[in-house]
Amino acid sequence: MHLSEITHPNQLHGLTVHQLKQIARQIREKHLETVAASGGHLGPGLGVVELTLGLYQTLDLDQDKVIWDVGHQAYPHKLITGRYSQFHTLRQKDGVAGYLKRCENKFDHFGAGHASTSISAGLGMALARDLKGEKYKVVSVIGDGALTGGMALEAINHAGHLPKTNLLVVLNDNEMSISPNVGALSRHLNKMRLSPPMQFLSDNLEEQFKHLPFVGGTIPPELQRIKEGMKRLAVPKVGAVFEELGFTYMGPVDGHNLEELIATFTQAHKIPGPVLVHVSTVKGKGYAIAEADQVGYHAQSPFNLATGKPKPSSTPKPPGYSKVFGHTLTKLAENNPKIVGITAAMATGTGLDKLQQKLPKQYVDVGIAEQHAVTLAAGLACEGMRPVVAIYSTFLQRAYDQIIHDVCIQNLPVFFCLDRAGIVGADGPTHQGMYDISYLRCIPNMVLMAPKDEGELQRMLVTGVEYTDGPIAMRYPRGNGYGVPLMEEGWEPLPIGKAEILRNGDDVLLLGYGSMVYPAMQTAEILSEHGIEATVVNARFAKPLDTELILPLAQRIKRVVTLEEGCTIGGFGTAVMESLMDHGVMVPVTRIGIPDLLVDHAKPDESKVALGLTPAQMAERIRQTFSLEPIAVS
Repeated sequence: MHLSEITHPNQLHGLTVHQLKQIARQIREKHLETVAASGGHLGPGLGVVELTLGLYQTLDLDQDKVIWDVGHQAYPHKLITGRYSQFHTLRQKDGVAGYLKRCENKFDHFGAGHASTSISAGLGMALARDLKGEKYKVVSVIGDGALTGGMALEAINHAGHLPKTNLLVVLNDNEMSISPNVGALSRHLNKMRLSPPMQFLSDNLEEQFKHLPFVGGTIPPELQRIKEGMKRLAVPKVGAVFEELGFTYMGPVDGHNLEELIATFTQAHKIPGPVLVHVSTVKGKGYAIAEADQVGYHAQSPFNLATGKPKPSSTPKPPGYSKVFGHTLTKLAENNPKIVGITAAMATGTGLDKLQQKLPKQYVDVGIAEQHAVTLAAGLACEGMRPVVAIYSTFLQRAYDQIIHDVCIQNLPVFFCLDRAGIVGADGPTHQGMYDISYLRCIPNMVLMAPKDEGELQRMLVTGVEYTDGPIAMRYPRGNGYGVPLMEEGWEPLPIGKAEILRNGDDVLLLGYGSMVYPAMQTAEILSEHGIEATVVNARFAKPLDTELILPLAQRIKRVVTLEEGCTIGGFGTAVMESLMDHGVMVPVTRIGIPDLLVDHAKPDESKVALGLTPAQMAERIRQTFSLEPIAVS
């Protein structure tokens, strides 16, 4: 059988191990060919090919449910659930999504782009099954990196207290999340890898006790304690941790040995209650270049499959915002030992790997634990340090209560740096940084700022580090800057809450925030070609707003447009409207940003066209809204 013939995972039933190995080889070939051509997550999926085939060989996927944590490790799952013929459209507009989506395929039982959700979701499904009197199996697959997330541990704690609820958790242990994992749990799993697999003494041990002449049918408490003690001696240390939490532990199993995987999963399905199967895999398995560089090949832009090298760009690009952030923060930290950079398992993505290399004592990676990262920063701030929390906009959502409860209520000087703010592209709705302006603006004591370019980002970094009156946040987009001159030192902080005028005109006032300032300037130029002159303001701050500058301009020009790369509900434009109304400046306002919808996966430029966020589209909208001179949009 060829992989292209598989449209339903149950077609794996009855295949020999030899045939499954052939399917595994074809999955890797298709996976590599697709990601090399269009980009995407590489290492995670390559590492779980045999795990997927072995698990699905033991399930009836017409009934049973598999929940994949995060989803970028589920490319093999997609290839055997009817998406082979469309797989070349991976992460492209209207194509196959890079993560699981319930609306894309009936075998995608739970969508996720953020880690640590699968056990909670799986347990919910298992409880629903039992309440309805149904009999299907539920399997949650989670990586060892995701297991560092508090939510996963909360779910394990809950599941372990439900001995009659059948749930299989498969721990895909490859020693990695994106970067190498950190923390005590990771160290325990490493110890386990060095231990030989052992069978647990559980039910049969209990039976042996029952047949002792002085025991009879029940085990007294004293012998129960002896039994548990013997069990802990027999179980390797990590297994004992899960056993103590109420799980039956099996493993570690070689995640690339199909015979062993099939035998283990078959046995696991027969054990009542919560079961954890520990599977040891190699991230990037089958592609030597990815195995050798598991961080770099977690995800890749299009690359040469033979060499592993990225395909060269036709034109040189300016440095990316993350790179400028990491370089500048490291320079500042060299002169300020109180600066501590904090990441939640995203050192390379945020640029903090530069700080880690140069000043490791001023760098902290907490693992996939955003809540802990924020409260850790609060503790550092209490003792006079300058914590800089670098987390993607979409991931900071996970720590919302900590931002309010631990930072803002206590008015602690924590500096939040929100990378990937705005439209992020191929990762889709779970990763779009749409909501941070709204979700942070409503919290008392918080200051919000966004740079118009990478040069202003440097100045805002200094502003945030030097601001000690309370929490402050800076958002900046994914991708490259504009190529403006950068400085190596001597950056001047910006005055809090002060904007700047970039262009003068009497017909319309354009208030741009962050990544929409340059598009606002381009929009103004298009309007000018048709006799409409705009004043353009770089707001810099969404909170506090520069009312001293904005209010008189709005009153004089009488037509206001706000531009932001975030949701319009509660965002920067809403802040402007509220301020105008509060001060009795009753002028028409048009808010340009992300409407009340989810932005699907596509190239950022494609999404902006669909949302009407190109300068030509915005100029036409402004003309129509205010009945100004007609403009021909090319």
